[in-house]
Amino acid sequence: MNETGEAAPTRADCVADSAGGLTFHISDWVRPQPGSYDDWSGALVLIRRGSVGSGDSEVRLPLGPIGDGRLQAALPSTVALPEGRWDVHVAYGEDEPRRLAPGLNDLRSLVDRRPGPSTSPLSVRIPYATKHGNLSLRSWRRAPHAEAGEIRLEEGAMAVHGRLHRVRDPARWLDGAVLEARCRRDRDRVRTVPVTAEGAEFFCTLPFAELAGDWDGERDVWDLRLRSADAEQPPVRLARILDDVPDKKEIFTYPSTELTAPHGPVRVRPYYTRDNDLSVRVEAPA
Repeated sequence: MNETGEAAPTRADCVADSAGGLTFHISDWVRPQPGSYDDWSGALVLIRRGSVGSGDSEVRLPLGPIGDGRLQAALPSTVALPEGRWDVHVAYGEDEPRRLAPGLNDLRSLVDRRPGPSTSPLSVRIPYATKHGNLSLRSWRRAPHAEAGEIRLEEGAMAVHGRLHRVRDPARWLDGAVLEARCRRDRDRVRTVPVTAEGAEFFCTLPFAELAGDWDGERDVWDLRLRSADAEQPPVRLARILDDVPDKKEIFTYPSTELTAPHGPVRVRPYYTRDNDLSVRVEAPA
């Protein structure tokens, strides 16, 4: 019971594996109706935020007792969980699902994760606590995927080092590739710079003057993608998702670079979006 006399929320511990799977353990569960431990028939219910009524808005995972007295549910990496934010619930029988609170997370296998060679979609699921104290998951499912690594700001430019995953031949895909910056406000404004590669690793440098040269005084956001020389290959968004941090925007921050553009002083800063994609903001100094 909490201080108000209400039942404390049930908590779930999460253990991640390097393939992208999650295992949930509940040790403080309370049966919502009479019955024995052995006839438990519950489910862990994942509900995708903002997708009510769609065909892929809910995933139910069998939740059953294990030998140490806890309940367990598994979300293997092979389960196709669409990208988004998933709220985690527990349900018994026909009862309405109720939210779970976060317990202890063992996410050590996600730190500096290096997926193996494959062309199947890359599954990433990171549990986190919402601002209301509930358990949710951030899910990504991407193929190919361009993982942004070290970003250095130097002499009015950003140097990016990354790695391409989930393509059959990364070196061939990257041969002649470019980094594409496309303005979100005007999709016809596109800038490209060449990419150099060593195997699956890629390197490129984007001069900020390329983005600020025709700036008109309004805020611009430029989204960054890798584009192969093979026109049949779709561009791949740069993102940083292979670790245990669900929201990079406030954690991985970079200083602004101030330039003089034809329209006046301008401030340029790379940042991660709410989806952990890499973009660059161009705007007037504060």
